[in-house]
Amino acid sequence: MNQNSRRNFLQKSAITAGLMSIGNIGMSETSGIDHPLNSQKNSANKLPREVWIASFSQEKLSEDTPDLMVNRVLEYLKGIEPFSPDVICLPECFYIANTKMDGKFSVKQRIIKSEEVLNQFSDFSKKNNCYTICSVDTPAGDGMFYISSVVIDRQGKRVGAYHKVHPTEGEIKSGVMPGPLFQPVIQTDFGKIGVQICFDILWDDGWEMYRKQGAEIIFFPSAFSAGQMINARAWKHKCVVVSSTRKGTSKICSISGEELAKTGSWNPQLCWAPVNLEKVFLHLWPFVQHFPAIQKKYGRKVDIKVFHEEEWAIIESLSPDVLVKDILKEFNLKTHEEITVEGERAQLEARKKYAS
Repeated sequence: MNQNSRRNFLQKSAITAGLMSIGNIGMSETSGIDHPLNSQKNSANKLPREVWIASFSQEKLSEDTPDLMVNRVLEYLKGIEPFSPDVICLPECFYIANTKMDGKFSVKQRIIKSEEVLNQFSDFSKKNNCYTICSVDTPAGDGMFYISSVVIDRQGKRVGAYHKVHPTEGEIKSGVMPGPLFQPVIQTDFGKIGVQICFDILWDDGWEMYRKQGAEIIFFPSAFSAGQMINARAWKHKCVVVSSTRKGTSKICSISGEELAKTGSWNPQLCWAPVNLEKVFLHLWPFVQHFPAIQKKYGRKVDIKVFHEEEWAIIESLSPDVLVKDILKEFNLKTHEEITVEGERAQLEARKKYAS
C-alpha cells in the first residue's frame, strides 16, 4: 500500500470506524430518553436510558486559519451522522488550536471568532438533532476572557457554559480569567452533565462540584489527552468521562474507569459509544448478600457486574420497566456515595463523642 493510499484509507476509517460497547454510569432519578426525532434511539433493542456519545481528536490536524480548521472538523463530523449521536464533544478551543493563527489573535479577535464558531455549531446541532460541547473563548470583563465550553442543545440554543477554573500560569498572563469556583450543573434531556477543561484534571474540586450536583457525564475538552487520569476520574467520581483532545487519544470511559471507545491509529479523529444511564455504583459488602435474590427475581432484566479485588459492584437495568432506584429501595441497598457519606458522618460523631 503506497503512502497516498494509506492516507486515504486512514481518513475513511476515521469516518467509518467506531468502537461501540455498552457504557456504565451513575444512577439518575429521571426515567428515560423520549426524544421523538430520533427513531434510531427508540428501537426495541435500546437500553432504558441509552445515550450515544461521540468525541473528536485533532491529532495531526493542522490548518492555516481558524475558518479552515472549523470547516475541516465539520467535514470529519459527517462520519458520525449515521449513528445519530445525542451529544458530541470537541477539544479545548479547537477553532484556533493547531492553526498558524494560534497565539496571534488579540482578546477581541478571539471573542469575535468564538461567536462565529458558536453560531456555526448552533446550526450543526440543529441540523443533526444533537447536543454539542463547544469549547471557545468568552468575555470575562476588564479585557480578560474565559476559556469556556458552551453547551448547545438539539434546537441550536445555548443552554449552559462552563468556564475553566484552573487555567495555567501562561494562560493567565495572556489574559485568561479563572472561572468561578462554583458553577451549576447543566441540564439536558438525557440527564445532568458537567464539564472540566484541560488543566482542571489536576484538581478535585470541579469534578466533585459537578458530581455532588448529580452530574452523570463529565466532558473533558483538553489540549492534551491526560491518559489514565481520565479513567481514574471516571471511577473516582462514579460518572462517565468523555475526553476530547487536540493531540493524542480522545476516549469515553464508563463509571468503572473502563474504556468504551477511543481514537487511535486507524480511527484518529472520531470515536463513539452508547451508554446506559440506568446504572448505579455500589460498595460490595454487605449488599452482595442480596444479589442472588435480585438475580432470581429480575433475571435478564438486570445485570450485576462485580469487581472482586476492588469490592465494587455495578447494577444496571436492561429493561424499560425496571428502575435501579426501585431495586435499591426494594432490597435496602445504598450507593457507594451514600456509604462513604454515612461513614464520614459516623467518624465525625465518634471524634466529637470521645474527644478529650
